[in-house]
Amino acid sequence: MNKTSQGTRHQSPRRGELLMLLEAAQDKSAHLSQELIAELAESLGLSIGEVYGVATFYSFLSTKPQGRNVIRICQSLPCLLKYAQTIIESVQKEVGIRPGETTPDGRFSFELTNCIGACDGAPAMMVNSDVHGDLTPKKIAKILQAYK
Repeated sequence: MNKTSQGTRHQSPRRGELLMLLEAAQDKSAHLSQELIAELAESLGLSIGEVYGVATFYSFLSTKPQGRNVIRICQSLPCLLKYAQTIIESVQKEVGIRPGETTPDGRFSFELTNCIGACDGAPAMMVNSDVHGDLTPKKIAKILQAYK
């Protein structure tokens, strides 16, 4: 019995680089366009579906254009127990958009996500790659003012 008949697929030797390459591409262009996904798939010898699957699986990757500053509110259990909903409402009030939206000027995108690794500082959020914890509505206003 050969490997194919045992259910083992041939994998591109560069498949392990995919997530890192997607993150780098998003850092350059703020989102992963269909064209970029197709180019990356071809260069790695993968199908477009495989690359798209990874690009849409991870919440920190986006296939739609994002604002210059991406706000991510953590919805893990520790944050939820420490009034994450109040933080979500404070962000909405401060930037004028709801989760899943981008401000008309392209300054902010707002997303809800699972754990960001800041449970000890719940409730927490990220703005771009900056983590902010022990949030209150007053802290939200001050933090977001720095990104305007």
